[in-house]
Order: sequence, then structure tokens, then C-alpha cells
Amino acid sequence: MKSRFIRKILGGLSFTSALFVFQACYGTPQDFGNDLFVEGQVKAKISGLPIKGIKVSVADNLQYVTTDEDGKFSFYTEMIQHLALKFQDTDSTLNGLYAGKDTVLADVTENVYLDIILEEK
Repeated sequence: MKSRFIRKILGGLSFTSALFVFQACYGTPQDFGNDLFVEGQVKAKISGLPIKGIKVSVADNLQYVTTDEDGKFSFYTEMIQHLALKFQDTDSTLNGLYAGKDTVLADVTENVYLDIILEEK
């Protein structure tokens, strides 16, 4: 009786450990049915070069990402009728002073790719 109890506990711990390893390797599963995938690239208006370190955020939400070396960004967010995005140069010492830009996407039903051009201040 005692050995069955111990086997059940060890079996439960093994399953929990397997789930933990899966999440560590592959991340938290996304609910792709209600999520919107937004990706794009941010470039400078004058030079046309990609800008690293621009903060891309969803308005009225704590969610944000920063652009990589190639000025690219991507994230999942909830599917809403009007998605407001903000582009801000939060670290002006990294790449100069760029003016912020707000963009509103209306009636979005599919994944979105954005080419964003920022002007210098």
C-alpha cells in the first residue's frame, strides 16, 4: 500500500518535471486562435538604415519589445478591433534622437507586417 502511494507521488512529480522542461525549452504555449502576430522593421527616414533599440509598445498595455540589430521586431498581442502602437526612441544615446510615432491599426483580422519610418528630431 505504501509503495503504491510513493509510486503515484513519483509519477506525478515526473509528469510535472516533464511539463517544466517543455515550457523551459519551448516557452509558454500561445493561444493562436485569439492572438495577433505583429512584426515589422523600423528605419530612419533620411538614411533608410534600420534603427536598433526602438521601443515598440501596445498603447494602454505594459507589453513592449525593442528592435534588434536589423531594426526588426515581433510580438503576439490580443486580437482587438483597434490596435494602437507606439514607437519611441527611449535611449537617445544609442542611436540619436528620433521623434516618436503612434500608429493605429483598424479592423485587423490577420497577422500584420509594418514598415515604420522615423524622423530625426
